Amino acid sequence: MVRIKICGITNKDDAFKAIKFGADALGFVFYKKSPRYISASKARNIIEVLPPFVTTVGVFVNDRLGAINDISSFCGLNAVQLHGDEDHHFCHRLKRYNVKIIKGFRVDQLFNFDTVSKFDIDACLFDAYQEGSFGGTGKVFNWEALKRADIKGPVILSGGLTSENVAEAIKIVKPYAVDVSSGVELEPGKKDHAKLEAFIKNVRTAE
Repeated sequence: MVRIKICGITNKDDAFKAIKFGADALGFVFYKKSPRYISASKARNIIEVLPPFVTTVGVFVNDRLGAINDISSFCGLNAVQLHGDEDHHFCHRLKRYNVKIIKGFRVDQLFNFDTVSKFDIDACLFDAYQEGSFGGTGKVFNWEALKRADIKGPVILSGGLTSENVAEAIKIVKPYAVDVSSGVELEPGKKDHAKLEAFIKNVRTAE
């Protein structure tokens, strides 16, 4: 079964609608320059009332180890997603805090998938590269390139996914999970519940 992560959650209504429709994981963006930014205290208020068996993921961009660990512990996160320029040495140091690590890689035409093998992580997330942006761009990259790559461990597909293209993406890549944010929004930080329901339904149909 393909897992589904709904990222950029900023309020309880969107969180509970995502769970109702069948999402497996929710993402909370702690990058202050993101239009989907949420403070640790607001994220904790949502996370502490979630039902069991929902995975919570904190998204960080070029943050300090101590800050990541502090927010993770404060909010009760299940996993940390590094979506900046963090290298494999940083991931190795973060492992000492005993957290599950998802590393985001931004893919363009020159991306070398062989570099992924250097990282001691729990899952790889692949997103589309856009200059000056760290995710949530709505851009799609070449899924065929990812299909041909020899990636060890779970692969999470992100970048420009919508209810219209997610079935095709799953067919090509056969990922462990899909991750969507802008593709199910009314505006940055606010979900369109009809798009959200359609996206999750189409993932399940594609399986």
